Amino acid sequence: MTAPTAARSGSDRLHRERRGTGAGVRVAVVAVAAFLLGGLTSYGQLLLPPEFASLANSASGWAIPTAVLVYVSARGYAEAALGGAAAFVALTLGYAFTSAIRGIEFDPVTWAVIGAVTGPVVGAAAFAVRREVWPAVVGAGLLAGVLVGEGVYGLTVIGDTTSPAYWWVVVALGATLLAVLAVRLRSVVPALAMLGIAATVAAAFLIAFTALPSLLAGL
Repeated sequence: MTAPTAARSGSDRLHRERRGTGAGVRVAVVAVAAFLLGGLTSYGQLLLPPEFASLANSASGWAIPTAVLVYVSARGYAEAALGGAAAFVALTLGYAFTSAIRGIEFDPVTWAVIGAVTGPVVGAAAFAVRREVWPAVVGAGLLAGVLVGEGVYGLTVIGDTTSPAYWWVVVALGATLLAVLAVRLRSVVPALAMLGIAATVAAAFLIAFTALPSLLAGL
């Protein structure tokens, strides 16, 4: 190995180490922010008006901040997936910590595991929205499908016990994301594919969340 080659190899290694350190710091910041937001969620259940109380007791109430945090911070798919997992778990732990302070018992294990599984998907989808056409199609379709799916779940399955206001807002956010990406894509085929992904994810979400109480009761 010649001297210039060795120097270049050392420089590349140093660059990778710095990049890894930067990614670790960004993921840590995401986790801390999510922990604080999770704590606010517990107080939100107490302080939010009835029309928007579901914000503090919904999947979208954690999926949205996770997606936003990863969207503005991640520099790659691996970092986005790790950040998504860290955010969801930290949200759960923050909620459990603050609930304990309020004297409310909450076992975070089940939802932390769910967050560790679903968080990477949400994180990668949020990062994909910033990328080229087809990754953006998949990412936006996934995120919009989660929002619309939970909105429909709220309006139908638990519509008798919750205000419809928040659920309509969630559906509107999902539809807005699709509309914004469709305008950006300016192509019919990707836009239709995005709508198809969103519809599929929304249906899967509705089915999964409808079955979730029975599954959790069996644990």
